[in-house]
Amino acid sequence: MLMRTTVRLLRIIGLLVLAVGLSACSAVKLGYGSAPQVVYWWLDGYLDFTDAQAPQVRDELDRLHRWHRSTELPKLAALLQQASQLAPGDISAPQACAVVNALRGRIGAVAQQAEPALAAVAPGLTAAQLEHLAQRYQRNDADFRKEWLDAGPAERAERRYRQWLERGESIYGALDDAQKAVLREQVAQSIFDPQLQAAERQRRQRHALQTLRQASAQPAQAAVLLRGYLLRTQDSPDPAWHNHRDQLLQESCRTFALLHASTTPTQREAAARRLRAYQRDLMELAGGS
Repeated sequence: MLMRTTVRLLRIIGLLVLAVGLSACSAVKLGYGSAPQVVYWWLDGYLDFTDAQAPQVRDELDRLHRWHRSTELPKLAALLQQASQLAPGDISAPQACAVVNALRGRIGAVAQQAEPALAAVAPGLTAAQLEHLAQRYQRNDADFRKEWLDAGPAERAERRYRQWLERGESIYGALDDAQKAVLREQVAQSIFDPQLQAAERQRRQRHALQTLRQASAQPAQAAVLLRGYLLRTQDSPDPAWHNHRDQLLQESCRTFALLHASTTPTQREAAARRLRAYQRDLMELAGGS
């Protein structure tokens, strides 16, 4: 959960402002400005903070937000500039993966920056809060099971196709039938395995609960325990999942490259304009606007 927290924080603070599904610059700025409050509500749903804990958590989120504004937004803006320069031409799968890997590096930076805050908060969590977290995990697992494990192959494929369609149209605008067919074909050939996804989710949840219980029992060791947890979460010790994750990444990069190859010059220019607009937004936000 802790690594998922930092990833979620980056998505809301950083990747939210990259999300080309947002329709206006004002939406980007509003989303970024409210990120600490949104993340606090999300965390509170998992850990049910006490009145005494809430101010510290809010302060730490505000600190992380300030750091992200000054340090990470310019780096994300640079990635957007790179992407906007690529958009008008052909994009290979390795080029797409290079951008994704750069974004993963930014996730790692947020995790590292958040580590002291996690170490400060974790020892104060009570047994009741950890039980609340365990129950929330169980509900999440039930939702995942319903959506991915209990569903038939056709239903899973349709859900993944819809995800890809939403992402594609958020970048390029409406896709035509031939472009939609590209996505359906790639989804049909995908190696996506929800069983492996579920197993990794549960491993991380068990590890998170174990780490938090140890941090509560050994406050002086909290920083070391959490650092180890974050490192193992970023690089899973399960070789089956590690291999599956890497193959999925390569697959996603190929799918994007094929979709991009099918787009028209008009669609590519629209994508470039969107990316340039978000780049300007990030630079204004980094400057405190």
